[in-house]
Amino acid sequence: MKISVLQMPIQEGDIEHNLDTMAAMLDKAINSDQRPDAVLLPELWNTGFYPKPISEYADSQDIWKKHMGRLASEYTVNIIAGSIAVARKSKIYNTCYVFDRTGANIATYEKTHLFSPAGENADFTPGSRLATFSIDGVKCGIIICYDLRFPELVRQLALQDISILFVAAAWPVERIQHWDTLLRARAIENQFFVVAANGISSHLGDAMHLGGGSAIYDPWGSLLAQGSTDNLDGEILHANLQPGMISQIRSDISIFKDRRPELYKLTK
Repeated sequence: MKISVLQMPIQEGDIEHNLDTMAAMLDKAINSDQRPDAVLLPELWNTGFYPKPISEYADSQDIWKKHMGRLASEYTVNIIAGSIAVARKSKIYNTCYVFDRTGANIATYEKTHLFSPAGENADFTPGSRLATFSIDGVKCGIIICYDLRFPELVRQLALQDISILFVAAAWPVERIQHWDTLLRARAIENQFFVVAANGISSHLGDAMHLGGGSAIYDPWGSLLAQGSTDNLDGEILHANLQPGMISQIRSDISIFKDRRPELYKLTK
């Protein structure tokens, strides 16, 4: 499965600019000699993380959902559409939509762990469900940014037998080493592919400097592709994943057979 990751340069609050950037990068990825089967976008790619009040930017009419579905259909490509702010019943959710090649919305995930140090929990409502989906016959899962710091969440997805974990993020440059370490750890400990898109910027909001460093790891933790942390023009990552290798890796090191979950059931 060929994957492309859009490491977008994002300008906070400038939706028109960000939309043009996304459209140009998506078109470039599709028309490259590595034409992808699936494309991943970053977290809050249309607004940045995040202009306030976010309620003025949140989509309550499914405008972005319909737009991304049309793009998936027009390009005949699966799109894991990063995330956008979605308003629903007077609440706002940090939401990822997933579309298949026909443009159908096959999965929706609302970020479950909100980044309290930045006050995200004051402006957004957390989701309460995990999301898995299949693209071209490969089972996948999606998480958003801060979710990456919670291995319990990712293990639950692994136990649902996903082969690829997609991560959409707006991760700051000052903690970019955490980002890279956590991505690799999640790949190794769960023996699946990790495909991660981070935005990049020189400055967003209160000194939020998105750090880039988007990455694709295989189930051994080997790096297949990585974005820079200083190219403010953005870039596109490509990799060809071989999900068939997972069964052999899990046979060689049988983590899931050797687990002792009765010893480490989590409590509040």
